[in-house]
This record gives sequence, C-alpha cells and structure tokens, in this order.
Amino acid sequence: MENMTSSPLEWLIWIGATLSLIGLAGLVWCIFSVSRAKRAKLDDDAMRLVLKKAIPLNLGALFLSVIGLMLVILGVFLT
Repeated sequence: MENMTSSPLEWLIWIGATLSLIGLAGLVWCIFSVSRAKRAKLDDDAMRLVLKKAIPLNLGALFLSVIGLMLVILGVFLT
C-alpha cells in the first residue's frame, strides 16, 4: 500500500512543471505577438518597437522554462 504523503522532492517536481508551463505560455505569447505584428505589415520602426518589447520577454520566458525543467529533472533524480 502506498504512502499518501508527499515529500518535498515531489513538490519540487510540481513547482518545476508549473514554472515550465508559465514559461511556455510566455513563449507562445511572444510568438503570437510577433506574428500579429508581421501580419499587420508594420513599417520598420514600428516592427523594431514590437521586437524590442518581445525579445526580453522571450528570453525571460525561455529562462523560466529552462529553470522549471531543471527543477523537474532534479526532483526526479533525487526522488
């Protein structure tokens, strides 16, 4: 019979999965915002402004996703 209590390492897996999903949502948002700007056929200055706003968010979302996946892997290895 299984023990129904969860260890802190299992919480590490769930926290990592949540961070990865938040990062993935940020990446999807960046993709949609840039594709929306491309479909609008903006001029160069307006497109540069959209990309300047999207790049830091893209990198932040990618970082959050990678950190979350690292937490998941760490939790799986230590469990």
